Amino acid sequence: MSSSDIISVYSPATGEHVGDVPAHTADFTRKAFAAARDAQKQWVSTSLQHRKAVMLRLHDMVLERQSELMDVIQSETGKNRASAFDEVLDVAITARHYAYAAPRMLRTRRKKGALPVLTHTVEEHVPHGVVGIIAPWNYPLTLTASDAIPALLAGNGVVLKPDSLTPLTALKIAELLYESGIPRDLFHVVSGSGGVVGRAITEGCDYLMFTGSTMTGRRLGSIAGERLIGYSAELGGKNPMIVAHDADIERAVQGAISGCFSNSGQLCVSIERIYVHEAIAQEFLERFVAAIEAMRIGPGPEWDVDMGSLISAEHRARVEDMVNDAVTRGATVLAGGRALPDLGEAFYAPTVLTNVAKRSKLYREEVFGPVVYVETVDSISEAIQRANDSEYGLNASVFADPDTAWEIASQLEVGTVNINEGYAATWGSIDAPMGGWKASGVGRRHGDEGLLKYTTTRTVSSQRVMPVSGPGEVARETYTSALKTALKLGKRVLR
Repeated sequence: MSSSDIISVYSPATGEHVGDVPAHTADFTRKAFAAARDAQKQWVSTSLQHRKAVMLRLHDMVLERQSELMDVIQSETGKNRASAFDEVLDVAITARHYAYAAPRMLRTRRKKGALPVLTHTVEEHVPHGVVGIIAPWNYPLTLTASDAIPALLAGNGVVLKPDSLTPLTALKIAELLYESGIPRDLFHVVSGSGGVVGRAITEGCDYLMFTGSTMTGRRLGSIAGERLIGYSAELGGKNPMIVAHDADIERAVQGAISGCFSNSGQLCVSIERIYVHEAIAQEFLERFVAAIEAMRIGPGPEWDVDMGSLISAEHRARVEDMVNDAVTRGATVLAGGRALPDLGEAFYAPTVLTNVAKRSKLYREEVFGPVVYVETVDSISEAIQRANDSEYGLNASVFADPDTAWEIASQLEVGTVNINEGYAATWGSIDAPMGGWKASGVGRRHGDEGLLKYTTTRTVSSQRVMPVSGPGEVARETYTSALKTALKLGKRVLR
């Protein structure tokens, strides 16, 4: 294998070389689809009880091997131990939820027929075939395994492209899937570039699941639309937090720490804007800055590290450029605002800005790093207006008295709203749908839609006694008159 055929993986936190994977070709990807299609024909004939048992074994195995998984995640991403554990927990919860829920979702359901009693109609859910998943680097376990689990349970095969920065975690979860009972040809991890492997997946799959930038999501959506295949995408966000006048300030501060700086701020649902009521703004900011200054930043597997590195020195430079642009245009740095080269090339301090000019890049663009700006508002209505003033609509957070918070939540133009939490409450509610409005995506993960999107429906009707058009021995005029009378009666009786 020549060097051009290899993707080398390095730890962003330490610079250490942690592994190599093949840079696969488009032809290799097409062969993976062919193998998955053959395996899927056998897999779809297995019982749901069998598929359920496989996923429950995966649930147990992920928890039993959590240290091994977290080590691989941290080696590739540089994130702290707690953020790595979040991924393990998410996969276990997702496997358990869908294992128990799939039989209910996928069972054949009886529907109202064309003619009561005479027409028997059912709805069936059929897998698409082979699902293509293009996953990002920020959650290399969650956004590979937790998207694949419902697709596999629904009876599909899967061809997955992990990001080239984090392929080792995807290969590790593939091993656990195989050990749990997933046929090897049913699930393929194909490493390689987006231009080669990503394009081959988009052109070869029967349904496409993508997580990443809005710009790339639009391009992939265009291809999916041209091919007339289903498409689901979780894209960018510029997620707001509102801190109302009646909020518990200490709880809001801790929620902001988690919402802004978990996973080093590299998550689609991370908080990047905070609107705080003027009545408590000064106290909130003082406590928020103090809490940030007390954070422990660094590499390593210790559980008391609050934040690790960013994914790469290149991404750190992008975050740094956006902050510097805001400062040049008049922003005030209350905390952070600098790289941390003593820790490593990919480290950047958790950062809070105020007085950010609207012409600054980070005012509206997603930073995808540990950076948040704070604005003071004089009313809840102003906070809601500013929160909604964005092309994005993924996640929001509200800290307030519960009555106030629920009133605010119902007016926010986002797919998920967390009350007195940053993002984890809605993300962890696997039984409820999660996804974006506006430029933040299409489709949903989690909830029933998170599995049923990997199926298409088939309606089957059996007509008894006589055709819908009426018995042949009865005059058409007589039949239509009787049918009209029956419809009027049915309006009052059948609902």
